[in-house]
Amino acid sequence: MMELEYSSSLNGASFLLFELKQVVKLKRLGFSEEEIRNKVKEENLFQFSNPNRINRALPSVMRRGEVIDETLADLILESSIDISKVINLYTIMKTDVLFYEFMNEVVSEKLHNNDFLLEKKDINVFFVNKAEQSNKVADWSEINLEKLKRAYMQVLFESGMLKNRRSNELTRLFIDPQVKDHLIKIGDQSFLSAMGE
Repeated sequence: MMELEYSSSLNGASFLLFELKQVVKLKRLGFSEEEIRNKVKEENLFQFSNPNRINRALPSVMRRGEVIDETLADLILESSIDISKVINLYTIMKTDVLFYEFMNEVVSEKLHNNDFLLEKKDINVFFVNKAEQSNKVADWSEINLEKLKRAYMQVLFESGMLKNRRSNELTRLFIDPQVKDHLIKIGDQSFLSAMGE
C-alpha cells in the first residue's frame, strides 16, 4: 500500500471517469507512464478546453491508473457505466487517504446505520476532527476546505451515492459481484466496507 498523506488534490481532480478510462486504455496498449502523460497533453485526450486543467488533473488520474490491475482494467473499459463508476470510486479512495477516511468514517457509518441523510454538519465535524489530528489539514485555508467539501460531494454525486446534486440524501451503490469478488481477492475489502457494503 502506498504511504499516503492527507491531500486536497481532489479539488483539481474530482471524479474524472472518462479521463481515467483514457489512461487505462493507453496503459493496456503498453504505453509507458511518460508516453501516456505526453499523449494526453499533446492530443488533449481529456478534451479539456483549459490546458492548465490537464496539469492539475493528470497526476491524480495517473495515480488512480496505477491501482487498476488487469481485471479492473477489463471491467472499467468493457462493463456498464455503473461498474466503471464503482471502480473509479475505489481508485479515488485508494489514492486519497483523506477521502477514504471520509467514506469510511462518515458515509459508510451512515449507510450501516440506515441513516441516509448526509448533513453539512457531518462533513464539517469530519474536517474539524481531521484538523485536530493533522497539522497539514489544520493549515488549509477556509477556501481550500470549502472547495474540498464541494469536491467530496461531487464525487459522491457522480459515483451514484448521492440521489442528486442538490440533495444530501445518500443511496446505496449496487456493487457488481465481479468487482466485489475481485476486491476481496486482492485484500481490499476495507474499500468495499467504506462504500457501505
